[in-house]
Formats: sequence, structure tokens, C-alpha cells
Amino acid sequence: MDTSTILWGVIFGSIGLGFFVYGKKQKAIVPLFSGIGLMVFPYFISNSYIMVLSGIVLVALPFFIKL
Repeated sequence: MDTSTILWGVIFGSIGLGFFVYGKKQKAIVPLFSGIGLMVFPYFISNSYIMVLSGIVLVALPFFIKL
């Protein structure tokens, strides 16, 4: 694990915490689960490029799926 992987994990985890809190307060299911996914996925992905790609997808998900 290198420095960039740790840094991207912290960035996506912070964004995920924001989505989680927003989804919980607004009772919105997509930001809630996207936030959980953003906080959990850096533990399982060690490649920086795949982490950034999947993080961008999870960040963009609540903007495209409105339930």
C-alpha cells in the first residue's frame, strides 16, 4: 500500500461520510448506500487507478439516480 492509496481512501471515505449523513437525515436511500459504499470500498481495493474509478462512479451515482 502506498501513500496515494491511503490518500484516496481518506478522500473517498470523507465524501462517503457526508453522503451517509445526508442520506440518513433526508431519508434518501441512494446517498445513504453510496456513502456506505464509499466508506467501505477502500479497504478492499489496493490499486489506485481502480480505486479512483470506482470512487468516481460511487460519487456520481446519487446525482444520476433519484429515488
